[in-house]
Amino acid sequence: MTTPKSSPAKVTVADHPLILHKLSLMRDVQTGVKEFRELAGEISLLLAYEAMRDLETTPETLTTPLQTTEFPMLSGKKLALVAILRAGLIMADAMVRLVPAAKVGHIGLYRDPETLKPVAYYSKLPQDIAERRVFVTDPMLATGGSAVAAIQTLKDAGAQSIKLMTILSVPEGIAVVQAAHPDVEIVTATIDVGLNDHGYIVPGLGDAGDRIYGTK
Repeated sequence: MTTPKSSPAKVTVADHPLILHKLSLMRDVQTGVKEFRELAGEISLLLAYEAMRDLETTPETLTTPLQTTEFPMLSGKKLALVAILRAGLIMADAMVRLVPAAKVGHIGLYRDPETLKPVAYYSKLPQDIAERRVFVTDPMLATGGSAVAAIQTLKDAGAQSIKLMTILSVPEGIAVVQAAHPDVEIVTATIDVGLNDHGYIVPGLGDAGDRIYGTK
């Protein structure tokens, strides 16, 4: 997993072959709801591995069957997973299996089909969000509007350590997020070509929410 020279600063592209293979299967129009959902969850777990690489550890004394020695255990700030509804749920649900003590928040946004601007309709966050490292999940970083709005909601609630995790991103969306929130690192599986006239990622994989939940 690397940050290629062609990628903007504070953007990590998780280019592991397993991720790329699973992403290719997600792109296939023939992939059904069940498999698409499973693939999204699997990629999310692999992305979490990369996004959480810098979690702090401290040595603790443990006894193995052979001897007593110090071993690294997670420490530092507690974690929060915040899903941008609705598609971000699949990522947060998968990641919580890795970090079951993490609290989970939800931010509801939808994109106005005419203006392509985000419209907020729901927000429920852990009360101690300011004390937690926050991982925001949304499969698609397209225009960047929803991500910018969600991150601002988190900052308004006191969050200070935020990473944005996506499966697909495009240069336009990355630029918008970085202009509004230059302190936020983006971890993504790939950077696609760009957006079409309707604001959809190309080549992309279609509408992630519809394909996850079978609503189209």
